[in-house]
Amino acid sequence: MKQALQRIAAKPTTTFANRRKAVAATLAALGAAWLAPSALAQDAYPSRPVTLVVSAAAGGTTDIAARMISEPLSKALGQPVVVDNKPGGNGGIAAQLVARAKPDGYTLMLQYSGFHVITPLLMKNLSWDPVKDFAPVANILSAPQVLVVRQNLPVKSLKELVAYAKANPDKLNYASSGNGSLQHVSTELLNQMAGTRIAHVPYKGTGPAITDLLGGTVDLTMTTPPPLMGHIAAGKLRPLVVTSKTRLPSLKDVPSAPEAGSPDLDVSSWFAMYAPAGTPKAVVDKLAGEIEKIMRTEAFRKKAEELGAEAKYMNPQQLAQYQKAELARWGKVIKSADIHAE
Repeated sequence: MKQALQRIAAKPTTTFANRRKAVAATLAALGAAWLAPSALAQDAYPSRPVTLVVSAAAGGTTDIAARMISEPLSKALGQPVVVDNKPGGNGGIAAQLVARAKPDGYTLMLQYSGFHVITPLLMKNLSWDPVKDFAPVANILSAPQVLVVRQNLPVKSLKELVAYAKANPDKLNYASSGNGSLQHVSTELLNQMAGTRIAHVPYKGTGPAITDLLGGTVDLTMTTPPPLMGHIAAGKLRPLVVTSKTRLPSLKDVPSAPEAGSPDLDVSSWFAMYAPAGTPKAVVDKLAGEIEKIMRTEAFRKKAEELGAEAKYMNPQQLAQYQKAELARWGKVIKSADIHAE
């Protein structure tokens, strides 16, 4: 009798324990059901075309970098990566568009360093912030600049250009991809260093600037090698100096800045991909991982070298650190050279 009573007393406890286990299992299943769509969404990225907004017009290095990476990235992701050129506003039109886009990985930006780390130092009341509004993804290309002049300008070296500019004050002009671009700041730096007064003519991108340089509307420009190489090879533009410490393999006959007598004219551009701030880390990491694989291929590295650039990959963390260092460096240059946006 005593044993029977013990069995009866234990039965509710056992039932309660079983029920508790059943409830826990149900809650776990519900939790998995709630989590599954999110996990599946990340695993499925991208499930539709991705737009790569470019901050410059077609024809310049920013556009070239975007098209170099978009085609192989489309294949890697299994979805089209569509290049959308949005020039103007010192990169601001593209930056605003991407900063305000939904942070889901379907709207990205290929940005030029001059717009990303110099424009914010020169322009007041910007509607976008280079650090707070974007999630760094990867650096694609890096390249020094090349100072080129129109073919019929009677100078064949940097020293001759400086002498000609001083003998003809206010008669020479130079093209840039826009106010506040690296082309603008670096050529104004040359003006400061050499004591020349070469006037600035801003354009909405490197492509239009080179078109007018070829047509003789402007006298010179300083920009990255990719959009210049074909014109240099054809003899339509004359290179005077490469703004790096050493010569470029693709322009072996063009002196470096130290060789030309201007060692402080050491300027490099970089072209990087960004996503809107708040983009899931899993999406950013997936993009960065695929880009790294592409950039390590011989075909991509060779193409970059042919263009006079370097396939210099930086992951999201490295790019974030590098852009902060660049903001600090150019802040000092702009202040010391007393450079202002027009």
